[in-house]
Amino acid sequence: MLASPLHSWALTPREAIRLQAELASRVAATDRLGTIRTLAGVDVAYGRRGGPAQAVVVVLSFPDLVLLEQVRVTRPATFPYVPGLLSFREAPAVLEAFERLRIRPDLILVDGQGVAHPRRFGIASHLGLWLDLPAIGVAKSRLCGTFAEPGPERGDWTPLRDGEDVIGVVLRSRRNTRPLFISIGHRVSLATAVGVVLASGRGTRLPEPTRMADRLSKQAH
Repeated sequence: MLASPLHSWALTPREAIRLQAELASRVAATDRLGTIRTLAGVDVAYGRRGGPAQAVVVVLSFPDLVLLEQVRVTRPATFPYVPGLLSFREAPAVLEAFERLRIRPDLILVDGQGVAHPRRFGIASHLGLWLDLPAIGVAKSRLCGTFAEPGPERGDWTPLRDGEDVIGVVLRSRRNTRPLFISIGHRVSLATAVGVVLASGRGTRLPEPTRMADRLSKQAH
């Protein structure tokens, strides 16, 4: 699947920050999606001593979560590691993987932030906008914002706030495990994002698409 380029990747960190602020206004925070029949999971890993980015995209049927396709891309990371600019380091490899997919997924689950980001434009929003696909950020840790600990049961959640803004949900995806940080990526509401994450789990902390992508991305290291 091909996507029209959104911008050049030849940017300095200062230019990337300005671009994030500019592109954040184009993120759609309401449901703009049809029937969900396929989900993509996205994850990027690096070796213990650095090295190239190992990007994996998997496509699963929904709601039965059967693996339909997987693509792995190994590509050097040319952008430096800068907190808050993860997508400029990792998205080029992920987008190359998407270009090799035969199936265009209905929705993307990304191991990373969406609008739960200081400039409201994390990697899930970046990929969703670039590919013009609904996307959800499913992060294992908080990048910004404050929250109260959710209850211990699966499905318990509390809002993630940055000042007066609700930027995501802190979701208990499995009983008595550390919560996940769910945020809008693009073309999906927060309520839908939470529902999809819970519906795509198999009793593990991570939803199956990102759990599978996470496992496959680390196999080559």
